[in-house]
Order: sequence, then structure tokens, then C-alpha cells
Amino acid sequence: MRATIYLPDDLAQAVEAYLKDHPETNLSALVQEALWARLGRNPAALLELAGVVEKAARSAREGAEDHPYRRER
Repeated sequence: MRATIYLPDDLAQAVEAYLKDHPETNLSALVQEALWARLGRNPAALLELAGVVEKAARSAREGAEDHPYRRER
């Protein structure tokens, strides 16, 4: 499928900066990764893409609240 999309200037600049800092990827791969993450097929990738975590060890479905490394409050 081919599609034409509109990116506001600030988002386009952020994408260009990201691709410049990550020459191992391209716009198509970046968009595909973001879409798969958003569609729920890879929630860990969405967190990683957002910069929330470097690498998510588990998803919420895996009972993260029961993980032995969880800190008690």
C-alpha cells in the first residue's frame, strides 16, 4: 500500500532529526514500526520509540505487577 500523509513542520523536523541520528533506518521502516506499535502488535516497541524505556522486559499482559523486581511501597 502506498499513502501520502501530511506532517506538520515541527513533526517533520523531528522525523528528519531522528533519521539523521539513526542512519540504519529509513522513513518507511520508522512509520511501519510506529504503526505496528500503535495498533497493539508491539507495545514494547511503542514505549521504546517514545523513549519511555530502552527495552521493555515485559508487557502488561505478562503481569508486570507480579514481577519479582517490583519495588514494594
